[in-house]
Amino acid sequence: MSKRPSRQLGSREVTALLGNWSRPGTPAYRALAERLRLLVLDGRLPVHAVLPSERSLALDTGTSRTTTTAAYRLLREQGFARAVHGAGTWTAIPRDRGDLPSTDPWPVLHGSLGPADGRGDLTCAALEAPCEIHAAYVAALDDLPRYLPGHGYYSGGLPELRERIAARYTARGLPTSADEVMVTSGAMSALRTALSLLARPGARVLVEDPTYPMALDLLREKGLRPIGFAVEEGWDLDQARQVLRRPGCELAFLMPDFHNPTGLLMDAPTRQALAGCCAATGCTVVVDETICEMDLRGFLGDGGRTPPPFPAFCGSRTTVCLGSASKTFWGGLRLGWIRAPRPIVRTLLVSRSTDELTCPLLEQLAVTHLMDDLPRLLLRRRELLAARFTALRGALGTLLPGWQVPAPQGGIVCWVRLPEPRSSRLAVSARELGLVLAPGPRFGVRGGFEGRLRLPFARSEEQLRGAASLLAGAWRSTGGPAVMDTAVAVL
Repeated sequence: MSKRPSRQLGSREVTALLGNWSRPGTPAYRALAERLRLLVLDGRLPVHAVLPSERSLALDTGTSRTTTTAAYRLLREQGFARAVHGAGTWTAIPRDRGDLPSTDPWPVLHGSLGPADGRGDLTCAALEAPCEIHAAYVAALDDLPRYLPGHGYYSGGLPELRERIAARYTARGLPTSADEVMVTSGAMSALRTALSLLARPGARVLVEDPTYPMALDLLREKGLRPIGFAVEEGWDLDQARQVLRRPGCELAFLMPDFHNPTGLLMDAPTRQALAGCCAATGCTVVVDETICEMDLRGFLGDGGRTPPPFPAFCGSRTTVCLGSASKTFWGGLRLGWIRAPRPIVRTLLVSRSTDELTCPLLEQLAVTHLMDDLPRLLLRRRELLAARFTALRGALGTLLPGWQVPAPQGGIVCWVRLPEPRSSRLAVSARELGLVLAPGPRFGVRGGFEGRLRLPFARSEEQLRGAASLLAGAWRSTGGPAVMDTAVAVL
């Protein structure tokens, strides 16, 4: 039997999403089913959610029950809905349809950003190293002799680095001391360490939908059950409350600072409201801050005051932050950290996995030096990213004018809306041209988002223009609307 659906969709909620769904010359039931199918593929209707009853949807759409019954039947035949007597009809994604080809979850990374013609990996949202990296390692090597007489193990991390990280949190509006910080081998290692303490197998976890897929993979690996709430047009607090009220929802995994993949920044009132929802249900919050320093608002739009980190709104409730040197500095620096209340940090240090007694000392020394140069380095990184996004959007606007490419508030990726829901097919066609993409469904808690595509803009402007030309060719091969001839396009 299928798993129990995740939540109930209200009739008025679905009707509002349907909009003007009728089409002249098309039977009403078929037009309704097609519109519902597109809403599922685009992620606006969550997968595995119970649809309104046929009667209530007929009343709110002004149709007959015969129409809604036939529409639901057609959805089930196409694989976009399932039903069990007594449990209603719920949304689904077909698993064996030829028009929804599968792609590898993530390609194998080889350290290169790819050739100038745009071919290569366009799934990795990571910049090349800045010039400061080499200087930081030179300084770290100069520091190293002072530490060689010791054994080199620092369970919580190098004290100097913990102090720098704590000072950065304090400057952002969350007073922090060094003993509230624990250094790890990257943000995913930090998440793995935190989950081992904070959640029991089988627990439900509130997550944004869409979200970072590797985090979803790790949650499921730990035996947890992620339940999504919408963040397409901003954080849907009503959906979040519904999930949090369900029994067994013990944890929330959130990305309020330049959310991946939408690039949105959660404002202070929403942080306050969501923190209150979590506190009311006793839910522990894990906050992914790996991209929090990549604020692009001053370059791609109006600047603004950045809210304090999420724990500043949580009072005394347990909230754990995850950070990383990879996005701010360089992916080759495999260092991350956990910021949490002292008792949590002490417990994590005791229970830390034996395969990670500590982190490489040389890298910790290098990151310590990089933290001292953070303001100047961030300005240059943000300027670089803004210029690259502008180049990518300009190329896509010329070659694929039907694509909507909103400017992210921050981060290294943009969440593109396609004119038709064919993200997976596009990824397959692009791979044949030598361009590796992460299609929209990869970021959905239960699939969906076929009308979306995540595009990192970490590569050079020349490479991004080349990738845009390849995307135009791939889109044309999927049967997409006509685009400008890439051979004569002036970029």
